[in-house]
Amino acid sequence: MQREPRAYLADVVAACDAIALDIAGVELDTYLEARTIRSAVEREFIIIGEAINALGTLEPDVFSRITQARKVVDFRNQLTHSYMTVNDKLVWAYAVQNAPRLRDECAALLAELDAAGAD
Repeated sequence: MQREPRAYLADVVAACDAIALDIAGVELDTYLEARTIRSAVEREFIIIGEAINALGTLEPDVFSRITQARKVVDFRNQLTHSYMTVNDKLVWAYAVQNAPRLRDECAALLAELDAAGAD
């Protein structure tokens, strides 16, 4: 059974929220030393990439409205398939800088789809 685009957007929002919780009060040095935090953040980015990739197939119009959607999917692929070359400082930067913007963008798209569905 195929999920609705709203479910994938909700997954992205929830994963971005989880990343924010995972890194709350954490500095880069702590992040680099804490494997459990790095693993949690990477897992959430994998979920984000999977959800956005699914949107690309299911709802290309929504996918095209997500800033750098293709890069998000590519980042997921790197985390999943090239774990030995993952740059932890880059993941940190994405968590701190990109995840909040992605969360807000997907939350707005979700609200827009919810409003359209209420009509």
